[in-house]
Amino acid sequence: MRRIGVHTSIAGGLHLSLQRANALRCNTLQIFSHNPRGWAVKSISEGEVSTFKSLRTRLNMAPLYVHASYLINIASRDRDLQKKSIALLAVEMDRADLLGAEYVILHPGSASGEDERIARKRASEALREVASIGQWKAGLLLENTAGERGDISSKVANLSDMMSYVKGSLIAGSCIDTCHAFAAGYDLGNEEGIQNISDEIEKYIGLDKVKLFHLNDSKENIGSGVDRHEHVGLGKIGMGGLRLFLNYFLFKDIPLILETPRKNETDDYQNLRKVRRMIRSESSRF
Repeated sequence: MRRIGVHTSIAGGLHLSLQRANALRCNTLQIFSHNPRGWAVKSISEGEVSTFKSLRTRLNMAPLYVHASYLINIASRDRDLQKKSIALLAVEMDRADLLGAEYVILHPGSASGEDERIARKRASEALREVASIGQWKAGLLLENTAGERGDISSKVANLSDMMSYVKGSLIAGSCIDTCHAFAAGYDLGNEEGIQNISDEIEKYIGLDKVKLFHLNDSKENIGSGVDRHEHVGLGKIGMGGLRLFLNYFLFKDIPLILETPRKNETDDYQNLRKVRRMIRSESSRF
């Protein structure tokens, strides 16, 4: 059975994210392990860890993805901000291990007006610095971005540059976001475009290194460079494109996490329902 989930809230307790995912019939999930809006991080008690891990085992939720704080910018030329980002990323890895998470997802950062190649090199060096701090069971996944001004990871080759620069076990692979890819110029609305991004993944990263798809439609047009997620089938990629993407034979075993808009309690349910209907059981190229 394909692993399908959503990003669920930890409000009220980490274990409640599991209950929320289970109520939506998910078998995987993504969470923040703390408030992503602040640098200060409250420690996780032994009781919280025990409750979370026990419930997760009982509900068979796997893999568990922890999304790193959006405050982290390892590409920043502000050394103080970069040092804080490196420290917080190490904390994210520590917390992921405490919870038994398989992966931590990171947006590599922004060049902030600087040449993106220089910023990407700086981000790669920061990742090496993180790798020198410790070793973790959880693997780090670098996520592609939408091509907004300053983005350093909007192309598959950009991810490969950083992944190959960092030796050791820190980086486990990548997370590919469909909205981000579309906004960055990958046409996921047709067979040719899906084949193109698949070819790039195989060439630069390897399909075995793609550990997750963030499945989101896009509010904005292809190549817009604007990161605006939309409900499944209601955006510019559309139902047809997402159906092709979901059922592409090389992608069919890769877990899915939806990060679609959530304005009311039924939004996640409706988006998951569409995705489940689109997934075909037969083996096919598209």
